[in-house]
Amino acid sequence: MIVDRYDPVNLFELVPNLNLQFEPELARLDELLDDDELFNLVKADLLKRYPNSSRLGRHSTPVEVVLRMLVVKRLYNFSYEQTERFVNDSIVLRQFTRLYLERSPDDTTLIRWANAIGSQTVGALNDRTVELARSLKVSRGRKLRIDAMVVETNIHHPTDSALLGDGVRVISRLLRRARKTLSTQEIEWLGKELFRTRNRSVRRVAQRLHRIARRKGQKAKKELKEAYRKLIAITQASCTQARELIEALREHAEGGAGSLLMEKLEHFVPLVEQGIVQATRRVLQAEHLYRPPRSS
Repeated sequence: MIVDRYDPVNLFELVPNLNLQFEPELARLDELLDDDELFNLVKADLLKRYPNSSRLGRHSTPVEVVLRMLVVKRLYNFSYEQTERFVNDSIVLRQFTRLYLERSPDDTTLIRWANAIGSQTVGALNDRTVELARSLKVSRGRKLRIDAMVVETNIHHPTDSALLGDGVRVISRLLRRARKTLSTQEIEWLGKELFRTRNRSVRRVAQRLHRIARRKGQKAKKELKEAYRKLIAITQASCTQARELIEALREHAEGGAGSLLMEKLEHFVPLVEQGIVQATRRVLQAEHLYRPPRSS
C-alpha cells in the first residue's frame, strides 16, 4: 500500500553536540521538495504500479522518501547502490530524505520506484521546479540546459542466443522501415518475402533455449545444439534478406531515407554475421575462443 510519509523526527536534536545542519544546497532543495504539487505528481505514478496500491498490501517506502532519495542520487551522481549506502550511513541525508530512523530501501527497490515514474511526470516535475525557482527568485527560467550525459541502465548478459536475437530484431526493424521507404511497384518487383520479419520465430526458439538450458544431461545438450542450429538458421536467413535489400537499395535509392537505410544495414549485417560465426564455433563446434589477457 502506498503511504505518504513517516512520522517526522528531528535527528539533529537527537545528537545536539554534533551541531549537524544541511549544507546550503540541501537546505534550498528541502524547501522546494515540500511543494504539494511535486509530491502529488510522483504519488500519482506510484499508485499506478498495482490496481489497489492505494488501500491494500503492506506499507511501501513512503512517496516522500522515494522522491527525495532519487533527488539525492541525481544531485551527487550516485549509483543506486551508492544512494542506498550513503543515505543509510548519513544522519544528514536521513534527515533530508525524511527516512529518519527507518530502514533504508535497497537499491533494487529504488530502481523499481524510479521506473514507475513516467517521462511525462519527469517533464512536469521539471516545469514545476522552474516555476518554483522563479517564484523564489532563484532563477529567471529563461534558458534551458539539456543534460546529454549517458545514464546508467540495466542490460542483459550478452549470451550467444541474446546477441543473435538482438541482431534479428535490428534487421527486422530496418526491413520494416525499408518497406515504408520503397514504392509499391518496387516492393512487388522485389517480392514481399524479402521484407518478412522473423522476430516471432526467434522469440519462440529463444524461449525454448531457456527451458532446455535449465535441464542437465546428454539429451538436454543435444536438444540445446539443435535449438541453436535453428536459431542460427533464422539469423542467417535475416542476413540474406538484408544483403539482397542492400543491393536493391543501391540500385534504387538516390539519397534520402533509402541511402540512410542502406548505410545502417551495411553497418549492422557484418556484426550479426560475426555473432553467427561466434555462436557456431562456441556452441556447435564446442570451440573455446581465445580471450586476450587484461592489461595490468
